[in-house]
Amino acid sequence: MRNFKRAMLVVLALIVLFGVVVFILENQQPTSLMFMGWRSAELPASLFFIAALLIGMVIGPVMGFVAYRRKAARLKHN
Repeated sequence: MRNFKRAMLVVLALIVLFGVVVFILENQQPTSLMFMGWRSAELPASLFFIAALLIGMVIGPVMGFVAYRRKAARLKHN
């Protein structure tokens, strides 16, 4: 059973990896972003999407950790 779970995890990871590669290859048109007067360099659209995904994957757990620490501190004082 353990080997089956590991094999399924590998298959799922390969499917996700394949999807990411296809996404990157399909979104190669140059794009620049504009935000509050600041304009980025022209880069492939997929780069902006992947960067946003990675930033979100970092910010989410950090915010969860901060919320956990605040709750633990609040419970400790009560």
